[in-house]
Amino acid sequence: MDVRRRVGVNLRKYRTAAGLSQEGLALECGLHRTYVSGVERGVRNPTVTVLEKIALPLGIQAWQLLGPLESEDGAAAHAPQD
Repeated sequence: MDVRRRVGVNLRKYRTAAGLSQEGLALECGLHRTYVSGVERGVRNPTVTVLEKIALPLGIQAWQLLGPLESEDGAAAHAPQD
């Protein structure tokens, strides 16, 4: 899986767990809602600075957005490498 898509999937997981909408998260981290949407969809390529801005209101570390995806049973899912 493309790293941008992995960031997007992880972002959506953490955002929904935090009970935030895309707009709410965008307001919290000083970004535009459409930018947050683009990151979630994997069409934006955020910098590490932006990942940190996004992670702070979610109460996570920026590196967690880059982490492996989890499968339904909680085990790390190993996506094929490109």
